[in-house]
Amino acid sequence: MKQSIGKSFLFTLAVYGLAALFGLFVYRTLRLEPIVRLLAADVAATLLVYLVSVPLGNASVYDPYWSVAPVVMLPFAISEFGEWNAGTIALLVCVVYWGVRLTANWAYTFRGYAHQDWRYTMLREKTGAFYPLVSLLGIMLFPTLVVFFCLLPALHYIQNGGVNWMTGLGFLLCLSAATLQLIADAQMHAFQTRAKNRAAILRTGVWRHARHPNYLGEILMWWGVYLVTVSALPQLWPLGLGALLNTLMFLFISIPMAETRLSGYKEGFDAYVVETNLLLPLPLGKAKQR
Repeated sequence: MKQSIGKSFLFTLAVYGLAALFGLFVYRTLRLEPIVRLLAADVAATLLVYLVSVPLGNASVYDPYWSVAPVVMLPFAISEFGEWNAGTIALLVCVVYWGVRLTANWAYTFRGYAHQDWRYTMLREKTGAFYPLVSLLGIMLFPTLVVFFCLLPALHYIQNGGVNWMTGLGFLLCLSAATLQLIADAQMHAFQTRAKNRAAILRTGVWRHARHPNYLGEILMWWGVYLVTVSALPQLWPLGLGALLNTLMFLFISIPMAETRLSGYKEGFDAYVVETNLLLPLPLGKAKQR
């Protein structure tokens, strides 16, 4: 299993199929508000993926969950307790575009379960006997909850939302964010394919002025979903908490971890940091570049 990418793909599909069925069982069994039941189903599916990861010895089985779960939950939610109309279909198109693209990027980079995400390996080395708990709470449940709270505005929008000019801006922001991720990842994959030196840094395209344009796209995607909802239902402004948590997670966890790793083998990384924005793909002033 761990040595075959093809078998690893099939294994992943089987795991996620079982996770979806388990989540559906939990959703149908509970007698709570629909959104609460959906959260419970989401957590239950995550727990099943975690239980599979333990004997597998590889937490990377969770990696596609981040992008797959919203694509499954949103159309299910529309059918269960929402309404099919122009607004909900447009929002669904945005989420599916984002999710399918991100999942495709995972599939493109997937190397089977002989490999594990470097961050998980680092955490296992640092936490030792506590790693199973870190894997459950930090690697899997925390991202699941962040994504659910990012999706929460959409789950309210599909019940009572309408369409206006600001909603249109929200849809445009979502599509632009996912497209930025698509372009950033495509440029990075092309660079990695042709680069002769692993220590080289990509400094062209959307990467010319930003160190993490792909993460910017991920952040903006969920602010777009929030804008769609709050434009139609302004009383739900507190639901921006999900997009805020997602932003903070990237700013204080994902990006620092990535930059610490990159600084260890990228040539001229310190100068690159000074000369290049963190997220916004815009040129810096000459004063800062010097």
